[in-house]
Amino acid sequence: MPCRARAALVAALAVATLACAKTGAATTADSAGARAAAADTGRAGYDTVLLRRVDLARLTGDTTAPVWMIEVSDFQCPYCKRWHDETWPALERKYVRTGKLRVAFLNLPLPGHRNAWPAAEAAMCAGAQGKFWPYHDSLFVAQGRWSELARPDSLFARVAAAVGADTASWRRCTESHATRPLVQGDKDRVTAAGVASTPTFFVGDTVIEGAYPLADFERAIDAQLAKKARATTRK
Repeated sequence: MPCRARAALVAALAVATLACAKTGAATTADSAGARAAAADTGRAGYDTVLLRRVDLARLTGDTTAPVWMIEVSDFQCPYCKRWHDETWPALERKYVRTGKLRVAFLNLPLPGHRNAWPAAEAAMCAGAQGKFWPYHDSLFVAQGRWSELARPDSLFARVAAAVGADTASWRRCTESHATRPLVQGDKDRVTAAGVASTPTFFVGDTVIEGAYPLADFERAIDAQLAKKARATTRK
């Protein structure tokens, strides 16, 4: 991906959540973009308060973490599952839980995966109750059970119950497609910036395309941490 396109994507994904979640540090452009998105969803009859809550729920890590990682993923993608199963647990332990890395999950449901879109909406609706990440984990664990179902709704509901979500509220959210604007917004931004495959990761200004092992992410994250440390020392 050309540097200009990479920079454009990172900027495009820096919506109010990514730029200033709980810090109040949004740029003028980010704030304007967030206001425009809120106006659009408001006109369409969507609950902007719920959307904001869901948007925050798909972030994990300390708000003061020096490095961001943006994950572009598809819940039905087998390579995304491989990365989740083989790389994510160790990366989370080493960098997220220690306050070094903050992660944002972006949806790119691919056309060939018929249940990817409902899975994304189901996960985002779990996020409305603060359950995005356990639901996210459970979807990848159970991917082989729901990916080819004609109607995965019942299994998705069982996952919601298993992670402790209120299933009645979760059903209202999924049946009304309340989180569709966020999923569509993710898809529009990443495809406009040239991302066409999953999983794709942005670690600072480094792009990793594919289900690479932990060592590749360690190099990218450690390089960004060193860069941040040098910048702090010069101040």
